[in-house]
Amino acid sequence: MGMEGHRPDASGNARLFIALWPDPAVRDAIAAWSERWRWNASAKRVGAGHLHLTLHFLGDVPREQLPALRRALALPFAPFTLVLERAVQWRGGTAVLEPARVPLRLRELHAALGDALRSVAIPVEARALRPHVTLARRAGPAEPPGSAAQLRWRVAGYALVESRPGAGYEVLQTYL
Repeated sequence: MGMEGHRPDASGNARLFIALWPDPAVRDAIAAWSERWRWNASAKRVGAGHLHLTLHFLGDVPREQLPALRRALALPFAPFTLVLERAVQWRGGTAVLEPARVPLRLRELHAALGDALRSVAIPVEARALRPHVTLARRAGPAEPPGSAAQLRWRVAGYALVESRPGAGYEVLQTYL
């Protein structure tokens, strides 16, 4: 997808992240499983169209860096399967769905993307990869379904995504 018709913010920056972006079947399966939770009234649930797994958060990147960034992120990719099965509530009230085991190909992709970011002078977060799909924020005491999710996601690529405050996410480019 392109940026046609999108107005840059006043600073000339784009707020970016790299993510695994689910296909419609996986997105719908995650959303349906999320519906089985008992959410409290204050829970701010993530809409089905925004469900994703962040690999690297880039923050504000000058738009003039986008062409070089897009090229740098075009890496060889081998599809893999990710099984989302653990419902977890993090301190602070974020409810997530995590894999019980992180596939080697996911770790390798995360590392290779970090190298690609450094090659175009974009800082990489120091924290370790903890793959998850956020289901809700401010979930307080929410109750997940009694059974594990067991959602199989055949990951066929990754995406460069822009977060636009008040307007959601725009996938700028997919890499398959």
